[in-house]
Amino acid sequence: MLNIKFFVLAVTVLMYALVILFQQKKAYASICAAVLILIVESIFPDWAGAARLGVVEALTVSISWSVLLIYIGSLMIAELFIYSKMPARIADNIVCVSPNSGIAIVIILIITGIISAFVENVATVLVMAPIALALSKKTKISPVYFMIGLAVMSNLQGTATLVGDPPSMIFANFAEYKFNDFFFYNKKISIFFFVQIGMITGALFFYFLFAKKGKGKVLVEKEKIISVIPSVLFGLMIVGLASFSFILNKGVSIEAGLFVFLLGAAGLLWYKIAQKKSTQTVFKLVKGLDWETIFFITGIFVVIGALEKTGVLHDFALFLESVIGENIFLGFIIIILVSVIISGFVDNVPYIIAMLPVAKTLSEGLSLSPELFMFGLLIGSCLGGNLTPFGASANIVAVGLLKKEGISLRFSGWLKIGLPFTFVTTTAAALSLWFVWR
Repeated sequence: MLNIKFFVLAVTVLMYALVILFQQKKAYASICAAVLILIVESIFPDWAGAARLGVVEALTVSISWSVLLIYIGSLMIAELFIYSKMPARIADNIVCVSPNSGIAIVIILIITGIISAFVENVATVLVMAPIALALSKKTKISPVYFMIGLAVMSNLQGTATLVGDPPSMIFANFAEYKFNDFFFYNKKISIFFFVQIGMITGALFFYFLFAKKGKGKVLVEKEKIISVIPSVLFGLMIVGLASFSFILNKGVSIEAGLFVFLLGAAGLLWYKIAQKKSTQTVFKLVKGLDWETIFFITGIFVVIGALEKTGVLHDFALFLESVIGENIFLGFIIIILVSVIISGFVDNVPYIIAMLPVAKTLSEGLSLSPELFMFGLLIGSCLGGNLTPFGASANIVAVGLLKKEGISLRFSGWLKIGLPFTFVTTTAAALSLWFVWR
């Protein structure tokens, strides 16, 4: 028992090290770690004993197929939504009605956050970036802060809804949260509203940054909407997830996963037939989906499942419990602070998967509602990704787009916005969470 525990822990540490050192190969690291654990357990079943995860349990219990299906389906719908030009048209309308360019920038950043609550962060940044760059050129305002704003505002809203980003799907699966539970749970406001408090704080932050830079009204040529069908699919996805949660009375169900996946597949069929796209074009769209994250999450599910089976996560929870003692506020601060720091440098998906059961165990030991620590974990880990230029995929994309424009953004340059933004948004969201759920 002791040996297998150390083996699984060693493989996990090695996996994390490889993920940090080779960000572009993170899927290989997690899949290889998962396969290695399962192979060793199969070769030495007596050594693993009762702590053995096993291939069958890994495939049927550890891996959340419902989360993966929802993520893949939502990615397909998001790509078609972007293709339809609807998000760009919305942004163009905002620019036209804004009194000056500074206000227009702030409103676009707010809209970016709202879209990102339902569309994957990187996709949101990619669709809003051309608007940001064009507006910056017309107003002769440096696009650096605008592009950083797109990334951090999209990251901020990642956990607001069940379909916002992988962490929210993982949380919903673990806590058995329904779609509507993200808004209200046990007659209290839920994670969505705490994220919105952070968003309002972030919007004020950018208002004071950009308001004085406004240079009069800017006229733009409005994008022509290609089709409203992707917007309909988008709406059906939201309504469908809410309906499945209500009808089945459970969180991320396999039925909901299949619904979103089939909705995405129907969208691809529309894309090919109605839009007369070649098979090669459709395949290119599917190939361009975030398969790296999909495989990365799959491997992480298995590795964390092994950690839980061997009791490593329980041991870690006991360690934190000994450090925190009876001081609930200290525990709350530690979870948020550690989450912010770690997520500023490491992908938050494996961290959240590993820490959710730890947060729940800590809450039970202190006779608390688990929401206080689990929501704190989500807020810290997702907002913490804004801290550095490589804390989230959206940040990396934003920096890459600036580089294409001939602008090289240094680490210190990102920190000028990322550090204060992370501090004010995390503080606002965390304080509101504490007063509601404590």
